[in-house]
Amino acid sequence: MKEISEHILNKAYELGERYEKECTGCAQTSIAAIFEALGIWNDDIFKAASGLADGLGLTGDGSCGALVGASMIIGYLFGRERKDFKDMQKPMKSYLMVKKLHDQYIQKYGTCRCHDVQKSLMGRTFNLWDPKELKEAFKAGMMDKCSKVVGEVAKLATKIILKNGFKP
Repeated sequence: MKEISEHILNKAYELGERYEKECTGCAQTSIAAIFEALGIWNDDIFKAASGLADGLGLTGDGSCGALVGASMIIGYLFGRERKDFKDMQKPMKSYLMVKKLHDQYIQKYGTCRCHDVQKSLMGRTFNLWDPKELKEAFKAGMMDKCSKVVGEVAKLATKIILKNGFKP
């Protein structure tokens, strides 16, 4: 089991890093990496993450899209169902798992706000809606740095998912 888990964790990291470099959209790239590493897929979850890149709609002003996308998968696999909507205890497992992912992310990056992560990794923030700033972001290594963040988040989330009983 340990070898299989390490293989799955490494696959999640590698796919997350590669997809972010090739496709961009950190929420979707983290989702694709985790789903594929676990051998599952859901088009609705993947599509729902479309607007979540770069801290919500390329604003930088929200949580890291990779972190949000990974949290969506935890909710998808372990969250409360509609039939249990009024049961306030049902989502507790997914809350605890997402909190663990959040806490590990904060330990590694110091914050989960996209602009603050950018500043930490590249020394400043970027307005990706401005073509000049977008070029500057690329020159500063955003693709390489953010792809590593996506890979790391995909690996962390996959580990939490496996430790909580998901069987690929």
